[in-house]
Order: sequence, then structure tokens, then C-alpha cells
Amino acid sequence: MDIQVAGYGIICAIGNDAQSVLRSLKEGRTGIGPMRYLRSSHKELPVGEVKLSDEEMLQMLGLDEKTVISRTVLMGAVAIRQALEHANIDTQGKRVTVISGTTVGGMDITERFFKQIKDDDTLLPLVEKHDCGSSTREMADLAGLKEAQVCTVSTACSSAVNAIILGSEMLKNNEADVVITGGTEALSLFHLNGFNSLMILDKELCRPFDKSRAGLNLGEGAAFVVLQSQPHSISPQGKRIVIRGYGNRCDAFHQTASSENGEGAFLAMSEALQMAGLQPDDIQYINAHGTGTPNNDASESAAIRRVFGEKIPLVSSTKGFTGHTTSASGAIETVICILALLNDFVPSNYGWKEQDESCITPAPSPLPLLGSAVLCNSFGFGGNDSAVVIGASPNPSKGGEKHQDAETCVLAEAVIDDVEQLGELREFVSAGEARRMSKLMKAATISSLKALREAGIETPDAIITATAFGMLETSEKFLVDMLENGEETLSPTLFMQSTHNTLSSAIAIRTKCHGYNMTYSQGKDSLEWALRDARRLIGTGKAKTVLVGYHDEATPTFQEFFRRMGKPVPQEIYSRSIVLGATKNA
Repeated sequence: MDIQVAGYGIICAIGNDAQSVLRSLKEGRTGIGPMRYLRSSHKELPVGEVKLSDEEMLQMLGLDEKTVISRTVLMGAVAIRQALEHANIDTQGKRVTVISGTTVGGMDITERFFKQIKDDDTLLPLVEKHDCGSSTREMADLAGLKEAQVCTVSTACSSAVNAIILGSEMLKNNEADVVITGGTEALSLFHLNGFNSLMILDKELCRPFDKSRAGLNLGEGAAFVVLQSQPHSISPQGKRIVIRGYGNRCDAFHQTASSENGEGAFLAMSEALQMAGLQPDDIQYINAHGTGTPNNDASESAAIRRVFGEKIPLVSSTKGFTGHTTSASGAIETVICILALLNDFVPSNYGWKEQDESCITPAPSPLPLLGSAVLCNSFGFGGNDSAVVIGASPNPSKGGEKHQDAETCVLAEAVIDDVEQLGELREFVSAGEARRMSKLMKAATISSLKALREAGIETPDAIITATAFGMLETSEKFLVDMLENGEETLSPTLFMQSTHNTLSSAIAIRTKCHGYNMTYSQGKDSLEWALRDARRLIGTGKAKTVLVGYHDEATPTFQEFFRRMGKPVPQEIYSRSIVLGATKNA
């Protein structure tokens, strides 16, 4: 079953709506330049900022200019409103779900007010704007979707494509009537300095796939698509845009680097093509992840060559226009792919000049798009690699997928809820490795490996993680160091272990699991979303065994915030791992 794209909205460095983005792409205008809104000392780093202040976006949304709302939320709400207006559908009485991919969440608010919150009780409500899940709820409300259920996916830079995958699966399994899905991410001091600590930011304009490439430029933005399983009206160009296939696999290689042969990317692209029922020759354009780092571009090129052989279609990375919008990138580039299909052109690979033998040769200028199927790649830290096939068809798909209906059962379960239990880690890792792990990483490793051992499984088919707050200990250490000591000597190790999908990818690396990998961060509902996903995978025959983990922690600072708010204080550590499988009679 093809999923219909009924509408789309986008805001990024090259435009505040789809038409302005289209013009910038066709005219070859980059949106990357000096910082204007982000207050960082690293003025030497070019970025792809949205060309609107927070106050201007608040006005656009009909809100008071003094309202404190995360820039992540503001951009997301603008894009969702655009998508709904473009779709022109009535959501009244329908089962509506809003899914957003983000990692930064409300970090821009947290870093701005963190010091004041410690002493000012009137600012305590801002604590609840920090987590990713709250940003999605707030966006949906601002877009007039107060009754919609919301979900947040946080798999680093592949978050938005994984949100689109989730939305498509929900529609195929009759779990929703309308899904508004995509991603949003604001620039923050936290992740600008995090990426800078990894030494992968370029002080010049990024040049994906170029021989002289030296790193990426960060960007920001949001994009959302409105999905339906029922046919929607065709575009003015006489085309119907559909999600034809997708793949989510794990490189299971390293927390921030990609494998030399691009195994995760290869598997994700292959899975997407297989689901779409297409051969490699059927793809006319690849919107590459193409960040401009030496490692990513060489690895992705190797994966593309493995899939397409000598007949590589036209390829370009559009990050030379928008910057790397991290968790939002997959949605922004999905909308760019839709614009390419509707307007019959391939965007250029801005900044490319010199061939690198280790890389594919991208499109140096806009070219005609002769065909109706494109592939969009989106890869994240921890090897969270995903790909989606988008098609343009004059007629709705009449085919349907025959899903199995296998029942699931719990094969094993393990819980770590006391720091005293962390000593059990010696059963699984060396003392040297343990010293480099945060408390939550230790707890998640113990509960995961204990549950797998009890189930008699070395490598599960899929790994799904739920976390309300993510890696609080490492994130707080990095944040405090930045706020107290400046932006110059920050720890790359802390940043590497700050993303919400850190745990899921670390377990995948340890168990050599190249299968489906997902992380949910929707507050108290996080575990339920993870379990639903696991049951769906097993029920549709896409996995036989799934490791589901619910991992959260609370630092003393975080606990004190909750005490002052008069709310239940979260536990210092809690890690629960469940191995699910199909029942024997299924």
C-alpha cells in the first residue's frame, strides 16, 4: 500500500515556505552564512539559520512577542500549519496523530535560563519545556491539533525520516486516519559546541562529496508532511505524491562514525527499494545524506555503489543550501524531494567542484529529473540509518500489503532500579570500559544483556528504546561546563553520549544488531510507543525477536527542580529491558 502525501510545509535557511525554498534551489542560492540569531562566541562558524527571529515567528503564530517558547517549537508549528493548509483536509472526527523527530527539543530554552532556574521558582515551568516530547505536544496545540495524539522520535539525524516511517506504518495498520509527521530542530549552543568539539564543523561553506571537504555547517528548520492511506487530490502538475517504501537499519559500528563500507546505509536503501517493489534502475535521483565530513561522504558513497553498481542515478546533497539541520534534515529533504518530483528537476550539489575518487560524482548544477521515483537518505549518530522512496504517480496505488497478525509474548525481562546494582556490569564488560560509561549506560547495558541472556538470544532482530529525558547526566555535565567555562574546551565524549539514541545504538553495536533501531521520547508514554512498535514489527512479520528498553535517570539538580515544583521526583536510575517474541502458536 502506498501512503499518500496530502500536503507539506517547510521552513529552513533558504525559505520560509515551499515556494521560496523551490526558488532558492532552482536559482542556486545558499542560506548558509554568518550567525545572526544564535549567540555563540564561535562567529567563525557559518550556519544555516532560518531568516526569522523568535519574535517574528511568535507574531506569525498569533502569540505575544514576550512568550517564552522554544525555537524548535516555533519552527515546527509554522511548518505544521503550512502542511495542514496545503492539504486542505478536514481533521474533525478523525484519528489524528502528530509525530515529530527531534533531539535538541527545548535545549535552547534550557541553556538560556538554566542558571536562573536554580534560584527563581517562577521559572521552574520552563524545566518541563526541555524534553523532546513536550515540544511535540506544544507544536500540535499551536497548530490547532489539541485533540491529536502526539509522538516524538529521537534517533539523532535520522529522526525525521523515522517519524515518516512510523506515520506510514500506523496508517498501513489502521492506527490513524491522518498523520502529520516530520521533524524540527533549532540551532542551540549545546549542539553547535558539541559538533565543534568533535572537530567536524567547517569554517568555510560545506562541500559535500568534494575532494577538499572539511566538515559540515549546522543548520536549523522544520518540515512536515500530511499523510493519508486514502487517495487525495492530485497536484496542479497532475501528479500524486506517495511514500512507496522505506528502510530502517543500524550500522552497529561506532557511536559517531560510519563504517567504511556503509553497511547500515546499504541495508536501509536495499530495504526501502524492496518494500517499494523497485529495482535500483528505477530510481532516478538520490537525495544523499551528504554532510560534507570526510567519513560520512565516503561511507555513503560506498553504500550507494554497493546498491546501484555502475548505474548510479543522479545524486546530490542539499545540505550546501540548508546546512545540516540534524534531526529535521530527513523531513526537510523529503519535502525537497517532493518539490523535485513535482517540478521535474534535480537540485544541485552546492559547493562541489573537485572529484574525490572515494566518492560518487554529484550533480554540480540543477538537472532535469526524468522519472517518478527518488530515494532520500538520512543517517544518524550510532549508525541509525534510514531511507525512504518517494514516488510521483498519476493514479493511487491499488495494491495492499498482507500483514500477518502474530501474537507477541514476553520472553524475558530485567530491571535495574538501584545504583547498587551497577556492580553487575563486571559480568559483561571490562573495568576499563565500565569507567568510560555513564550510570544510565551501565544500567541499560546490564538490563539489556541480562534479558537477552535469559531469553537465550545473542542478537535480537530489532532494538527499540524508550526514554522520557534521555542522557541527563552527560548532557548536564556538558551544559554546565559550557555555561560556566565557555565554549572553547568542551568534552567530545560527553557530547557523543548526550543524544537520546545513545543507548539503543550502543546496545546494537555490542550485540552486532544491524536490524531496525528506534528511540521514542514522549514523556510517560515513551514505553507504550516502544511496545506498540515492537508488537507491530512482530505482528507484521518484520521481526521475530525485539529488545525493548525503557531507560531514564535523574541528576540531583533535576530531582531538586521537581521537588520545588511539588511534583513526583524521578528516580536516580531506572532501566527495564523486555525481550518480545511471537507466541509459538502464532
